[in-house]
Amino acid sequence: MPAEWALEVLDKAPFITLSMTDSDGSPYAVPLSMARTDERTFYFHGALEGRKMEVLDRNPKVCLSAVTRCRPVVGPKDNSFTLEFKSAIAFGTAEMVTDREEKILGLKAVCQRFLPQHMGAFEAAVERSIERTAVMKVTLSEPPTGKRKQYDSQGEEMKYGRME
Repeated sequence: MPAEWALEVLDKAPFITLSMTDSDGSPYAVPLSMARTDERTFYFHGALEGRKMEVLDRNPKVCLSAVTRCRPVVGPKDNSFTLEFKSAIAFGTAEMVTDREEKILGLKAVCQRFLPQHMGAFEAAVERSIERTAVMKVTLSEPPTGKRKQYDSQGEEMKYGRME
């Protein structure tokens, strides 16, 4: 599926898994609350210290993945056991945000995505916690891609590019 479609999946997913590789080659993945500000930029926040920050400091290359509309189904035509889903994957580089204004921008994007009804409390929360909160920016190195398995109302699988 095209990049715009994959970005929509990333925008709608309840979390995005950030996958990394440690310096010894071991994988490490964490589901995170991320928000996108443009076609290439995602933000997340967390503690200033911990394994995630250590791994990213040693190797900032990351992979983002997300799944939405995931549900088991019995194939309408052949009674096969399968799963309908929408998924997206993207590759990029993570970096610590040190500029105060950009940190606020990243935090605001996350808060607007997940708690838009509470933005009235945003400024006070930022003032209380910005110095002890890490904000990370992931810049995509290429457009994201997406996949799906979905059936139409007649029970036909909707192949590549066919929309609802």
